[in-house]
Amino acid sequence: MTAINLGMPTPPAPTLAPRRKSRKIQVGKVAVGGDAPISIQSMTTTPTTDINATLQQIAELTAAGCDIVRVAVPTIDDADALPAIAKKSQIPVIADIHFQPKYVFAAIDAGCAAVRVNPGNIRKFDDQVKEIARAASDAGVSLRIGVNAGSLDKRLLEKYGKPTAEALVESAVWEASLFEEHGFHDFKISVKHNDPVVMVRAYELLAQRGDWPLHLGVTEAGPAFQGTIKSATAFGALLSQGIGDTIRVSLSAPPVEEVKVGTQILQALNLRPRKLEIVSCPSCGRAQVDVYTLAEKVTAGLEGMTVPLRVAVMGCVVNGPGEAREADLGVASGNGKGQIFVKGEVVKTVPEAMIVETLIEEAMRIAETMPAPENDGQAGAPVVSVG
Repeated sequence: MTAINLGMPTPPAPTLAPRRKSRKIQVGKVAVGGDAPISIQSMTTTPTTDINATLQQIAELTAAGCDIVRVAVPTIDDADALPAIAKKSQIPVIADIHFQPKYVFAAIDAGCAAVRVNPGNIRKFDDQVKEIARAASDAGVSLRIGVNAGSLDKRLLEKYGKPTAEALVESAVWEASLFEEHGFHDFKISVKHNDPVVMVRAYELLAQRGDWPLHLGVTEAGPAFQGTIKSATAFGALLSQGIGDTIRVSLSAPPVEEVKVGTQILQALNLRPRKLEIVSCPSCGRAQVDVYTLAEKVTAGLEGMTVPLRVAVMGCVVNGPGEAREADLGVASGNGKGQIFVKGEVVKTVPEAMIVETLIEEAMRIAETMPAPENDGQAGAPVVSVG
């Protein structure tokens, strides 16, 4: 009788800390909090009244790995567009409401999965909590209490002098208590600030006050490079403590870029399954090939690959062979040629001009032998790291 090797189950990837225990809510079909995976959000930049353009952008975000999308509702015309958008979107839609409380009810009636409310700038918000809680509960719609440094309640600004971490938390806890007094618990909270240090402190304080699911965000983080650094720093500090249930990277860039950055942050912390990962050296005086160009071409050639494949692109004999040997696929380059490693073994040596082509061919061959990834809706861009 031939023995069948069933293999050992893959152990869970190590994380820096256990997840904070938060209660679980639903944002449409996506669970947030509890033991649910940390979800990635973004926001459309199209006029919500342009239904086709908005749905097209939502489709692009979905393809990039976005789990939940938010749309702005500043006017009655935007509110009128919500039913079509909520019905046709492939991922849950959150209506973003400011100033006018009537749009909260319009969004609930439109079939949105959730509504983001800003207590700091909605007229007489506290007086309407009971009605909002009842309407949301009856419709099975969750809420996000979104406290923002730029629109903090004037009473708290007078008390604290500026939007401190303590001021943001006091606002959030107060609003949460109002909803809970009416028996409504299906909400998450965000306390956003443009300063990562203040933002991190606010979430740390908030996490100590209750078991609410928390939506992380550095608001007005800036252009793509600066915003990526700010968000990665703040999210890393919090997620490494187990704090955070859903995230939105705010960038002055196309929203798909927000999703790509968010995906890579979660993958780097082993909070989302890693897919394609390009490991490449930063280059130095020892390099005998153009590592920058090699890494860029390999990354571009493998874009869209979703299998968990680690590819090392190395440029010298110091760390190159070791890194290439440890990867699923790698190249150690020098003297006008490259040694191609597959699963730790040298399989061939090729001229420098053929390195990129050979790596892509080998990657495709390896990918064909690997099981298809689970359809978790979490695609995202390749992870690129440097030595």
